[in-house]
Amino acid sequence: MSRLQTRFAELKQQNRAALVTFVTAGDPGYDASLAILKGLPKAGADVIELGMPFTDPMADGPAIQLANIRALAAKQDLRKTLQMVREFRKDDQSTPLVLMGYFNPIHKFGVDNFIAEAKEAGVDGLIVVDLPPEHNVDLCDPAQAAGIDFIRLTTPTTDDKRLPKVLNGSSGFVYYVSVAGVTGAGSATLEHVEAAVARLRRHTDLPISIGFGIRTPEHAATIARLADGVVVGSALIDQIEKADNSEDAVNGVLQLCSELAEGVRSARR
Repeated sequence: MSRLQTRFAELKQQNRAALVTFVTAGDPGYDASLAILKGLPKAGADVIELGMPFTDPMADGPAIQLANIRALAAKQDLRKTLQMVREFRKDDQSTPLVLMGYFNPIHKFGVDNFIAEAKEAGVDGLIVVDLPPEHNVDLCDPAQAAGIDFIRLTTPTTDDKRLPKVLNGSSGFVYYVSVAGVTGAGSATLEHVEAAVARLRRHTDLPISIGFGIRTPEHAATIARLADGVVVGSALIDQIEKADNSEDAVNGVLQLCSELAEGVRSARR
C-alpha cells in the first residue's frame, strides 16, 4: 500500500477525516518553508500538499499567487523543491506528501527526470491542475507506473458524463473543488457539499477530500463530518503574508494547523 492508501485506511479505522494542508515550497524562503514543512505533521497535518512555485498559477487566488511570487523571489525552483522533500523524509517516513502545481515546470525539468527524482525523494502523489485526462500519457500514466499517485480535481461543473473520464486513472484520493473559481474563494453551502460527496461516491471508491474556502476550525469540522479529507491552503498561507518575520510565519502556520486539526478531530466525536 502507498503512504496515501495507508493513511486514509488508518483514519477510516479511527472514524475521522484527514487534515490535508497546502503550503508553497520556498515561501517565505527556503529555510522557513522547510521548518513549516517539517512542523506540519506534529501540528496535526495528516497529508501535506506542497506547491511547486510557478510564474502563472492560473487556478490560484491572490493568497497563493503571492506565495508563488515570494517563493520565486527567494530563488525557489523545482530542483530545490525536490531537495526540500528529501530533507523532510530524513525525519518523516510516514506522512504522505503530494506535489501540487502546473505542468510547465515539470515539462521544462523533463518528465522522466522529474518522475525519477520525485520517486527517489519520497513524493507520494501529484496534483497537476492544468493537465486533463486527455493527456494522461504525458504524466499521469508514467507517474503511476513509477508508483506515484495521480490525484484529480473535480468541480461543481464536472457533470456525470465527464466525471468517469476525469476519474479514469485517478489514485490516492479525489480532490473536490467545492466552489467554482480560484483558490481562497468563498465557501460552498453544506447542502451543496453533501450532494456533491454523495454523487462522487457513486462514481469512485477513492477517499474524497474537499477544499477551497475552508478557513476556520469550525468550518473544517463541518466538512470533516461529510468527507474523508479537509484541504486547507489559503488560510495557512495568509499567516505567512501577515507575519513580520520568518519565525512568526512558521509559528503562525503551525498554530493555525493545530487549531484546524483539533476541529477536524472533534467532528465525529
